Amino acid sequence: MPNYRRARTPGGTYFFTVVTYQRQPILCVEQSIATMDNILEDVIESYPFEVNAWVTLPDHIHCLWTLPEGDSDYSIRWALIKKEFTKRMKGLSQIKAVQTPARERRREGIIWQRRFWEHQIKDEDDYKAHMDYIHYNPVKHGLVKNPIDWQHSSFREYVNIEWYDEGWGCEGLALMDGVGHE
Repeated sequence: MPNYRRARTPGGTYFFTVVTYQRQPILCVEQSIATMDNILEDVIESYPFEVNAWVTLPDHIHCLWTLPEGDSDYSIRWALIKKEFTKRMKGLSQIKAVQTPARERRREGIIWQRRFWEHQIKDEDDYKAHMDYIHYNPVKHGLVKNPIDWQHSSFREYVNIEWYDEGWGCEGLALMDGVGHE
C-alpha cells in the first residue's frame, strides 16, 4: 500500500472530492440532498468549519472547506458525514451496490468509496481555480449547459454576492490541468 500523507495545516482551506461506491448516482435525489444538508449542520455544530463552496453531482461531491485556527482534522468531519449519511440512507431504493465480504470485514457500507481526495489550497489563484472547477463541474459532466442551471451547487450564492456573473461558464471553460480529481 502506498505511503500517502495528507496535508495537515491547522486553519487551512482544502478542496475535497468524495465519491459514491461503484459510482452509484444516488446523491441528487431529494432525500439525499435534504439528508446531507441536515448532517452538515449537525457536524458543523460539533466540529466547526466553513463550507466555502459545494457541488453535489449524482455520484460525487466537490467542496472547499476552511477549518478553524488550530484545527486540521478534516478526516473526523468526513468520517462523521459519511457514517451518518450511510445510516440515514440505508433504505434508499436507488442503492444498487452489493456488499462484498472485504467491505463487510472493514465495516464499510455500500454508499461511499473508502477514501476521499483532498488538496490543500496554496494561494488565491489556487482557491479561485478550485472554486471555478467546483461550479463548472455540472457542465463538464453534461448535466446542464450553464452553471446557473444546476441547483445542487453554491454557484447561485456566489452570483448573489457578485463573485460570478450569472452567465459565467456558458461559453465553456478551458479548465486547468491538475485541478480537481474524479
